[in-house]
Amino acid sequence: MVLPAQRVVQPLAALPSSHASPHAAAHAASPGGFTPGAQAWLARLGGLRNMVRQELVSRQLDEQLRARFGVAAPLRVLDVGCGQATQALRLARRGHQVTGLDPDPATLASARQALALESPEVQHRVQLLSGSGEDCGRWFGPAAFDLVLCHGVLMYLPEPGPLLAALARILAPGGLLSVLVRNGDGLAMRPGLAGDWAGAVAALCGGDNSGDGAERPDYTNRLGLPTRADRRETLTRTLAELDVPVRAWYGVRVFTDLAPDEAPLPGEPELSALLEAEERAGRSDPYRQVAALIHLLGARP
Repeated sequence: MVLPAQRVVQPLAALPSSHASPHAAAHAASPGGFTPGAQAWLARLGGLRNMVRQELVSRQLDEQLRARFGVAAPLRVLDVGCGQATQALRLARRGHQVTGLDPDPATLASARQALALESPEVQHRVQLLSGSGEDCGRWFGPAAFDLVLCHGVLMYLPEPGPLLAALARILAPGGLLSVLVRNGDGLAMRPGLAGDWAGAVAALCGGDNSGDGAERPDYTNRLGLPTRADRRETLTRTLAELDVPVRAWYGVRVFTDLAPDEAPLPGEPELSALLEAEERAGRSDPYRQVAALIHLLGARP
């Protein structure tokens, strides 16, 4: 299965929320967060790099859902930082009840516009809220969700711990937590392969350190935003401490991370071969260790 190319849509002004909730509070992203790059991100959704990310994450998530839940009843899903709602809508089409949460007005408007194009049955299964994942403990009780997605969010936060703790609290027993982050252990690959030797050396030395001697795998992403990478070992330890131990992990974008933002999708059979290569590399050492992104799935006992 290959995900259809995502529509590049312009955010709608004052588009009403679907299934509006009285506890959906407005939340503005911090100046150092994602909001300054939101419009540029939306314009790139139909490109090769994003398609590879979404397709691989979908395949990896489906594998773990089958292993964990089999053909169980519909799951209660929370997608934190849902963006244009690619994963949220895909899961809703499969019968799951999905809540999408995003603090950025432009991306949330785009998600609502994408939802409006779905069938009434899918629309009924999706609730889109404006807010930050750190606040979800105020809105949802303990064990409120069977599956929680946190994809591409931690890189915009100073530390991963507070958000992961909030998400672990609302994860039901037996539930899955899916976390997608920039790979701090492979941070030198992109600048090195691009011939940016100073950038590669900085990444190998621990990132753009502040001068206080602390190692921080920081970098500037393609949107021009200051962001942060995470190391698998550190996240694995954090999730274990939260009683959501990692049961599987994958690499995402081993071979296509340097593709231009505007790179179109190749035709068949090249596209299928590309995805097979990426999928195999993403589950095989040593390739997955240097992928641009890593996808960790933790399970609540």
